[in-house]
Amino acid sequence: MSRREFILLLGGAATSPLSARAQRPDTVRRVGVLHQIPEQESPGFTAFRKKLEELGHVVGQNIIIEYRWSHEAQRLPALAVELVGLRMDVILAGEETAALAARQAAKDIPIVTAVFTADPVAAGLADSLRRPGRNVTGLGILSLEMASKRLELLREIVPGLTRVAVLWSRHDSNHLVLLRETEQAARHLGIASVSVEGSEDMEDTFQRIIKEHADAIEVLLEPQFFRLRAKIAELGLKYRLPIIAGLDGFAKLGGLINYGPSLIDNWRQAAVYVDKILKGEKPADLPISQPTKFELVVNLKTAKALALTVPTTLLAAADEVIE
Repeated sequence: MSRREFILLLGGAATSPLSARAQRPDTVRRVGVLHQIPEQESPGFTAFRKKLEELGHVVGQNIIIEYRWSHEAQRLPALAVELVGLRMDVILAGEETAALAARQAAKDIPIVTAVFTADPVAAGLADSLRRPGRNVTGLGILSLEMASKRLELLREIVPGLTRVAVLWSRHDSNHLVLLRETEQAARHLGIASVSVEGSEDMEDTFQRIIKEHADAIEVLLEPQFFRLRAKIAELGLKYRLPIIAGLDGFAKLGGLINYGPSLIDNWRQAAVYVDKILKGEKPADLPISQPTKFELVVNLKTAKALALTVPTTLLAAADEVIE
């Protein structure tokens, strides 16, 4: 080996993992996805992959995607370790629970989170929103503000609203914080709130809600509830309970209202972040963004089935009215 070859070899060995990945523009890149929803059931992932292709990253040509998922949050850390072993260039976490698992397993692999449901700084994933400073970045959804706003919308559409059931999951580490904030917001609005833990058996969950004599339901954001959103909407009609959620497509599936930022748009933007990282930018320098656009979709057909009159002001403000 010549002296020049030896120096070049030393220089390559000294390159950090993050910068080494950034210096391989002509190789096939590897993107890991860690999510709580199966690939075929995730419209967010479909949007992510399509956006990647628009940005020039085509599966089977210059990019490989390894998808790992589990409904059970406790299995995510092992799946994250599996992705690390496959030498990913970047890991996309579908939600904050997955991001925490990925961060635990991967200290030097860039991580992009499609949906931060609470404060990533408080969760220890970032130093600040403007400059994350670590290997994790992504997109938030302002959950605390949304939970309060949804209660206000429910009060507008449900006359004499006095008691709301808040559907939550123990599998989301942020839900206890959201429950406290929602309870405070409800008290401020003169509404009593009761927390009801959801499960795969939504019929059983609704039986427990009925026993609480709730007038309406607010559904907190959670992958399990997203998967079961059609069932939730169906049971809302069956038991004549108005339901509001922030789940993409909820109103189109028969739910009364969905309100909040588009999670699918978050996944599209996550593809932009992944593209930037694959081109050499560092997650530590990419700000964690917050939504600027919120969608209000009202299912007027469901409102009529529940004998509710939707105020004209609310209909005028809606991005979409389903009749």
